[in-house]
Amino acid sequence: MPAAEPRGWFRRALWIVVAITLLRIVLLRFNRTDLFVDESQYWLWGYELAFGYYSKPPLIAWVIRSVTWLADSNAPFWVRLPGPLFHAATALILAAMAARLLGARAAVWVAASYVTLPMVALGSLLISTDTIMAPFFAAALLCHLRLTETGAARFALLAGAAAGLAFLAKYAAIYFLLGVGLGALLLPAFRVGWRNAALLFAAFGAIVAPNVVWNLRHQLTTLSHTLDNVGWVREAAPLAGAHLAGGAEFLLAQFAVMGPVLFAALIWAALARLPGTGRLLVFSLPPLAVVTLQGVLSRAYANWAVSAYFSGIIAAVQALLARPRLLWLSLAVNGAICIALPVLTLMPEARFGRAEPLLSRYTGQVYLARQILSEVEVAGVPVVADRRDILAELFHTGGGVGVRFYALPPRARPKNYFEQRHALPRGLGQRVLLVSETAPMCDGRAVAPDITFDTAVGAYRDVVLHGYFVASDCLDAAR
Repeated sequence: MPAAEPRGWFRRALWIVVAITLLRIVLLRFNRTDLFVDESQYWLWGYELAFGYYSKPPLIAWVIRSVTWLADSNAPFWVRLPGPLFHAATALILAAMAARLLGARAAVWVAASYVTLPMVALGSLLISTDTIMAPFFAAALLCHLRLTETGAARFALLAGAAAGLAFLAKYAAIYFLLGVGLGALLLPAFRVGWRNAALLFAAFGAIVAPNVVWNLRHQLTTLSHTLDNVGWVREAAPLAGAHLAGGAEFLLAQFAVMGPVLFAALIWAALARLPGTGRLLVFSLPPLAVVTLQGVLSRAYANWAVSAYFSGIIAAVQALLARPRLLWLSLAVNGAICIALPVLTLMPEARFGRAEPLLSRYTGQVYLARQILSEVEVAGVPVVADRRDILAELFHTGGGVGVRFYALPPRARPKNYFEQRHALPRGLGQRVLLVSETAPMCDGRAVAPDITFDTAVGAYRDVVLHGYFVASDCLDAAR
C-alpha cells in the first residue's frame, strides 16, 4: 500500500505561494519594459494558430491567445500574466510530491523554495516556453510517483499526457522520458510493468502526434532550427571546437539560475547519494549532464537545463532539511532576487553607475515601431525589414493599423518565422519602406536613405537604422 500523504502542508504552502504570486502580479501590472522579441513573436503565433511553429512547439502560443482573448487586450501585462500563474501551480504540484516523499515540513519548504527561485522570478516577468512547460513537467513527475506507488493504469495515462503537454510547450520535456527509462534500468522502484509503460508512452504519443505531423509536413522545420542552435551537429569535426570552459561556464551559471545555496545542495545530494534521492536525481542529473556537454562542444544557454530543477528542488530541500539555517539563508538570498528583479522593471532607465540603463535591451522596441508606423501611415506603403526583432514588434504594436509587414525574402531556407510565413511576395508591384542597417542595391547602385530612425536609447542604441522607400521589384531582384 502506498504511504498516505501527510496532512497540514497545503494551507501553509498555498498562503506562501498565493502571497508571492499576488505581489508579482501587482508589480507586473506596473512593469515598464517592452515585450522582448520572443514574447512578441509568441503573441503573433497565438493569432496564427497552428500545431507547430518555426522554432518552438505550439502550447505557449495557445496559452497567450487564450489569455489575451479573455482579457480582450494585447497589452504586455496580459501576454506575460500566465508566467506567475503557471509557476504558482508548479510550486504546489512539487510540494504535493515532496509531501509524499519527505513529509509536510519538506512540502512547505519546497513550495517556498521553488516559488522564489531566480529562474522562477525571471519566468514570472518574461513569458517563456520554460514557464509553460513547468506545471506539466511537474505533474508528470507527480503522476509517475503515484504510478510507482499504486501501479494504477490511470496514473500511467496521466503521466504520459502531462509529459506530452510539457513537450508541446518545450521539447526539453523529453528529459522526462529519459528519466523514466534510466530509472527503470537503475532503480527497481521505477519498474511499473510493460503494460503501464506502454500506456504512458501511448498517452504521450497521442498528445504530441499533431505536432509531429506538423513538423513532417513542414520539412522538419523545428528540428532543423534546434540543430542550428546546438551548432556542433552541423560541423564536420565537432570535437575540434570543444572547450572545457564552455561547460564550466554553464555550470557556474546554474548557481544563478537555481540560487547558490540550493544548487550547492543539489550537487551535495548527488555526491553524497542521500537516501531516497535516486528517484529525484534520475530526472535532474541527465539534463545537467547533457547541456554541460553541449557547452563543451559548442554553446549552452543558462536556461537550457531548467527541467533539472523540478525534481532537483526536492532533492536540494531534502539535503538541507537537517540544516534549517541554510534553508533560511537560501530563502533570504533568492527572496532578495525575487524582489529586486520586478522592482527593476518599474524603473528600466536606472543605470546604477553604468553607461547604459541596466534593462536597455528590454526598452526601445515600441518607440522604434511607432516611428516606423508614423512614416508608413502617411506614405500608405507596406514595411519590409530584415531583422526579426523589428518585425515582431511591428506586428504587435501595429497589428491593428492596416499596415502590412514583410520579412526581406530569404536567399535559401528561411532563418526565422517571419521569413517562413511573412516573406515579401514576389511581384508585389508597389513601393515599400525597407528598414535596414544596409542600403539596398537597385539598378546596380546603393540607394540613399530617406529616413534615419532615432535609436539613441534602448535595445537599438548601437544600431544605425535607416528607412528606404524602394520598389518591391528591387528587393525581388536581390533574391
